[in-house]
Amino acid sequence: MLRRYSFCLRPALSYLASRQKHSLPDLTYDYGALEPHISAEIMQLHHSKHHATYVNNLNIAEEKYKEALAKGDITTQVALQSALKFNGGGHINHTIFWTNLSPNGGGEPQGELLEAIKRDFGSFEKMKEKMSVASVAVQGSGWGWLGFDKESGRLRIAACANQDPLHGTTGLIPLLGIDVWEHAYYLQYKNVRPDYVKAIWNVVNWENVSDRLQAAKK
Repeated sequence: MLRRYSFCLRPALSYLASRQKHSLPDLTYDYGALEPHISAEIMQLHHSKHHATYVNNLNIAEEKYKEALAKGDITTQVALQSALKFNGGGHINHTIFWTNLSPNGGGEPQGELLEAIKRDFGSFEKMKEKMSVASVAVQGSGWGWLGFDKESGRLRIAACANQDPLHGTTGLIPLLGIDVWEHAYYLQYKNVRPDYVKAIWNVVNWENVSDRLQAAKK
C-alpha cells in the first residue's frame, strides 16, 4: 500500500522539483505614477515590501510542502495549506491588482465590457456603487472584486476575506480587484476607507479589465 502511494506521488514531486520559483512582477509604471490618488510611498511599500513578502513566503511554503510530499508526511502537508493559501492568494491577487491600475486609467470602460456592465448591473454607475459598497464593507482585511461567472456568462460582484483568491474561493474569474487591506491606503487615507475606494476609480485600467473579460470568455 505504501509503495503504491509513493508511486502516485511521483508526478507531483516531478512538478515541484522542476518548477521555477515565484518572483515579484515588475510594474509597468513608476511608484509615483498613480499620484495623487495613490501615493508613491504607498506603492513602493505595497509592491516592494508586502507583495515581495508574499512571494518569498510562498516559495518557502512550497519548498516545505515538496519535502513533506517526498516523505509522505501528510500531517505537515495539511498544516502548510493555510500558508499556501494566504501567500499564494496574496501573490495572485496583487499580480492582478498592479495591472488593473494605470496612470492613464479612470473614466468609463468601452465596448463589450461596458455593454456587459449595463446588462448585468443596469449602468456603469450602479456597478461602481455596488462594488464600492462591497469593498468598503469588508470586515478587517480583504478584497472587493468584479468577476466573471463562466457558467452563466454574467458579471458578478464579490468580496473575499484576507488574501483568499477570488477564483479558488468563489469560482468567479477575477477581472478587477480593489485591495482594502490597510497597507493599501492607510498612509494616505488613514482609516477612511471610503475615500480610498472612491479615489481608486480614477486609476482603473479599463483596457486591462476588458482584456481579462475576453480571456475569461474563451
